[in-house]
Amino acid sequence: MNRRNFFKWTGLGALAALGGGMTARSAMAGNKYYSGPQSDHFDGTLFFNPDGEEPSGVFNLLRWKLGNGNVPWPETFASPFNQATPETRVSGDRLVVTMIGHASMLIQVAGLNILTDPVWSERTSPFSFAGPKRVNPPGVRMGDLPPIDIVIVTHNHYDHLDLETLWVLQGRDKPRFVTPLGNDAIIRSKVPDAQITVMDWGGREEMAPGVVFHCEPCHHWSARGLGDRRMALWAAFVVETPASKIYHVGDTGFHEGINYRAAQKKHGGFRLANLPVGAYEPRWFMKAQHQNPEEAVEGMQLCGAAFVAGHHWGTFKLTDEGVEEPVQALQAALDSRGIPRHRFQAMRPGQVFEVPSARA
Repeated sequence: MNRRNFFKWTGLGALAALGGGMTARSAMAGNKYYSGPQSDHFDGTLFFNPDGEEPSGVFNLLRWKLGNGNVPWPETFASPFNQATPETRVSGDRLVVTMIGHASMLIQVAGLNILTDPVWSERTSPFSFAGPKRVNPPGVRMGDLPPIDIVIVTHNHYDHLDLETLWVLQGRDKPRFVTPLGNDAIIRSKVPDAQITVMDWGGREEMAPGVVFHCEPCHHWSARGLGDRRMALWAAFVVETPASKIYHVGDTGFHEGINYRAAQKKHGGFRLANLPVGAYEPRWFMKAQHQNPEEAVEGMQLCGAAFVAGHHWGTFKLTDEGVEEPVQALQAALDSRGIPRHRFQAMRPGQVFEVPSARA
């Protein structure tokens, strides 16, 4: 197998997993993204999940890739929705979510336009010739986006932190970037003049009158390449607005529901949660980092979300499940718990979700 085919075969998962083989050497060399005091999730060099599970290394990666559980995807998986042209702003009690694709979503609330983990690139990879390639175009053309005020970057994996897209957004709108510890160093490598709010778990930042961002834990990890595993923090975010609260989770393992329970206890429930529902097979390899649809539905109940926008599926093939399996599994989980399907929607590119108000 030549080098080009190796990278195509292993893709994003391999790059990140191979970085795990360098953890000991990286720890000896120190953290190139962040330096700060030790905490319950930072040992002075690397971040970790308290009472959690570390990601698998090279041996298990090869065991996964040499297995026979992969379900091929089609070359294209067209969305039933046309590319959207969002409103310039929404106000009052309105909350509108427009799906771009994968974990990229436009949230419009309280007069603000917020993008999550924006990726307009063709591949989620450090290589232009290999790695996961999109099977559908972004649900909103870059030129049709309204002015972007805030960009949330939940962690540094390539399917969530796309430097080319961030560079374009900076030139276009000069938004405020909000991200966990260490990711600011990566963003500044491409966007040196970016305005970045860097947050730790438990942090609180007022972004506008009546709008507060909270940085909350999730069970995941980070890496951009060989030798930087767990050097930047990963996080979920709660957006507190006059139109109610939004809980955005980019990637997470279920972790026995610990973080969902904590979010509900701290914030008292949510009008909307954005929860990942894809990239979860095989479970023995992915369980610690990506929840499956059944776990996402349980998370919805544990955190007290009235409605959920499901993401992280159907655009980039990262794992073994078929392209439509997440939707089928999600509907079965909702039906088994007696939850109406309209309350938890697996979003498709271009889909616009006008979230009912809490009063309604």
